[in-house]
Amino acid sequence: MKKNITMVLLIALVSIVQIHAQGLPKKKELLKGLTAANDYFMTKWADVSAPIVRPDKTRPSNIWTRGVYYEGLMALYSVDKQKRYYDYAVAWGEAHKWGLRNGIKTRNADDQCCGQTYLDLYLIDPKPERIRDIKASIDSMVNSTKEDDWSWVDALQMAMPVFARLGVMYKDDRYYEKMYQMYMHTKTIHGDKGLYNTAEGLWWRDKDFDPPYKTPAGKNCYWSRGDGWVVAALVKVLEIMPKNAPHREEYEKTYLEMMKALPPLQRQDGFWNVSLMDETEFGGKELTGTALFTYGMAWGVNHGLLNKKQYLPIISKATNAMLKDCVQPNGFLGYVQGTGKEPKDGQPLSVDKQPDFEDFGLGCFLLAGAEVLKMK
Repeated sequence: MKKNITMVLLIALVSIVQIHAQGLPKKKELLKGLTAANDYFMTKWADVSAPIVRPDKTRPSNIWTRGVYYEGLMALYSVDKQKRYYDYAVAWGEAHKWGLRNGIKTRNADDQCCGQTYLDLYLIDPKPERIRDIKASIDSMVNSTKEDDWSWVDALQMAMPVFARLGVMYKDDRYYEKMYQMYMHTKTIHGDKGLYNTAEGLWWRDKDFDPPYKTPAGKNCYWSRGDGWVVAALVKVLEIMPKNAPHREEYEKTYLEMMKALPPLQRQDGFWNVSLMDETEFGGKELTGTALFTYGMAWGVNHGLLNKKQYLPIISKATNAMLKDCVQPNGFLGYVQGTGKEPKDGQPLSVDKQPDFEDFGLGCFLLAGAEVLKMK
């Protein structure tokens, strides 16, 4: 019996050592996986204007899910300058006349997500129509006193980078100030005392999940992708804003707190569970949260905010796991949790399950992969 136990422990130890010794995939291998996944999508959605048809309703293709995809495509384009990627993004903007789903009066961050790509494309080719509507929408918010629009943490990723970019482009601190007011309302006021738990360095998705809500195991419910959206928001804002921009220190401080909280929660296989602190709540492989955390950590190493020796094994495990377990030979991405707001949504996951929307998961994967490609 003792001999068998010793053998099991030895095998487990060897497995752990192998996982920790695993380095980043070769850049050629990583780029091959990113290209395959993106080609699968571009082939399936050759018509960029085609509406997204679901059983509940039909939506235009400039909604947030597609906006996140194009964020990822532009990230891929930044490391692999294929003209077809640029042309595909431009065709999408033109198909929607560079407009927002609910027009320029919308205050909904999901409607404004497409503006991130519109602004990126404007910086490449400054045609005024590319920023007309997104600027008008954000300006209407800047010129108002309302600041409680971002009542769910996903909104931070969808809209904050747009505010930051306009602040840089127009050298106008009003964009930074409004972004900060709205962000701090989400962080410290929404729900009972805000959606950020300073004690654990993680965010509740919205007021439905802050205390007294608990997971089945009696733990705080932090939804992986929800926290991933915050990581992406903070990373993008820090990437865009000048070093001396107002309130930059707040975003960097919170980013570092999250980067400290996440490594201990990583699974041995490289993924993060959808319920970060409760592996019994639909535990298992999931791509989107894992990709967003990988994106944030790789960015931190690339910009000298995170210790490479400490974070490289974490990034490597996650990147290899996504390449090995999620990217199928035809480019289809497995283990993508569909839309929702909590661990149970879209369950159960599997390698071949089609999520309700297949675009935003790819966007998350491309953001992560492109940033890992930049690592030395």
